Amino acid sequence: MITINTYMIKLAVAITTLLTLSACDTDFDNPVGDTSSYSAGTADFSKFVSLGDSLTAGYADSALYLSGQQNSYPAVLARQFATVGGGSFVQPLMSDNLGGLLFGGNPNPAFANRLILDAATSTPEPIAGAPTTEVTSVITGPFNNMGVPGAKSFHLGSTSYGNPAGLSGGTANPYYVRMASTSSSSMILDAASQLASFFVLWIGNNDVLSYATTGGIGTNQTGNTDPTTYGSNDITDPNVFASVFNSYVTAFTTVNANVKGVLVNIPDVSSIPFFTTVPYNPVPLDQATADALNAAYLTYNGGIQGALAGTLISADEAANRTITFAAGVGNSVVIEDESLTTVTGLPKYRQATASDLIVLTASSKIGTEDVTGDPSTTWGLGKPLTDGDVLIPAEIAEINTARTAYNTTIKTIADASPNLLFLDAASLLAGLKANGIDYGTGVITSTYATGGGFSLDGVHPTARGYAVVANAIIDTINSGFGASVPKTDPGSQTTIFLK
Repeated sequence: MITINTYMIKLAVAITTLLTLSACDTDFDNPVGDTSSYSAGTADFSKFVSLGDSLTAGYADSALYLSGQQNSYPAVLARQFATVGGGSFVQPLMSDNLGGLLFGGNPNPAFANRLILDAATSTPEPIAGAPTTEVTSVITGPFNNMGVPGAKSFHLGSTSYGNPAGLSGGTANPYYVRMASTSSSSMILDAASQLASFFVLWIGNNDVLSYATTGGIGTNQTGNTDPTTYGSNDITDPNVFASVFNSYVTAFTTVNANVKGVLVNIPDVSSIPFFTTVPYNPVPLDQATADALNAAYLTYNGGIQGALAGTLISADEAANRTITFAAGVGNSVVIEDESLTTVTGLPKYRQATASDLIVLTASSKIGTEDVTGDPSTTWGLGKPLTDGDVLIPAEIAEINTARTAYNTTIKTIADASPNLLFLDAASLLAGLKANGIDYGTGVITSTYATGGGFSLDGVHPTARGYAVVANAIIDTINSGFGASVPKTDPGSQTTIFLK
């Protein structure tokens, strides 16, 4: 029997840093009280509508909750637009700051309370409390913020997406059910019918993100133009995306030929901490444990050499699949890789490399025993991480191919009209990851928990991160429409929340 020193990845969070990040800066260069230099330029912000997914809604910390919505990037934009003639901005607000949902009075574990950080254990956990937001209690709009968590591109045009009867079957979205104008309306109908003078459209993230966050367990539907046949974690066909995205822009411009707007593209999943926090080689071992592991994989490695001798695999693949451990730090976890050559009787195992992306949720799994008391079942060592724990290079390539096609569509449509501007959110988040962003009174980075940019779910921004997004949109507007809309101070916004 192998005796393995179990290794649990802990979130290395410096609490003093967190407290510093949550402090409010007050010296932002924004001439409050002096509005003489403010201008809408050629834009009209009197009726501003935003349309999109969870990023538009203000989702953070694995939930949609009141303060997150109040500090969503569209809400920030609306406050800044108010200085240059912007009108009221109504959101479908949640009933509390817990974030959970009630379905007929009953909590649904799939829509749990938001995460907070337990400072004692340095791990995120759901905040305590009974949620009060009832899905079946429809609230009255219209709503300027038409961001719906979970929405994919083709969902915006669905006339069943807000029908309560579809909740049990998965054809409806609970967030849209509680805000839809009618049970047979659609997100784009509810948005376009408001006759917006200005809009922001940011959709398409979930068309690849749901596939990515589940470790690529879905299907790449490129070539399949019937989204009714898609699974919830599938990659959307780029032609489907192009068709529906164009129809949404057309819906806004048809009802108001003078409407102006900003179209936002889709970031690279590798720029967000959900995929960059857990290293591929996090395991420290003593000599005895390394020796025991190597002994345990002798038979497997022998099978690799046999497959090589039989010319069933190449020398490169044989080297890639050979599993070895050494005393010290920096041992790579063992993973399953379905892209490896199928050899009868030989599992598709290898050790992770820098080309793989370990998902954030695997952090609580690596180093723990799948079967309590049996150290040979320790995840990432004696037992490989599964497909859902890792994005392998082949899956990353599928994501990037689709995402690049989506972004080409978005930019092409934006470039075709002088009334539309393009925001390269992919570059914005790549810069946040590479160097951080200096916003004037501080610096924000994508480092999980301590960087200030991302909430505890590792995917969605904090209030401070959303403020940075809002400022990027304002920069685009000021440059493209000759406006002078004042920016907000991200330092005045919160980051993560401590228990």
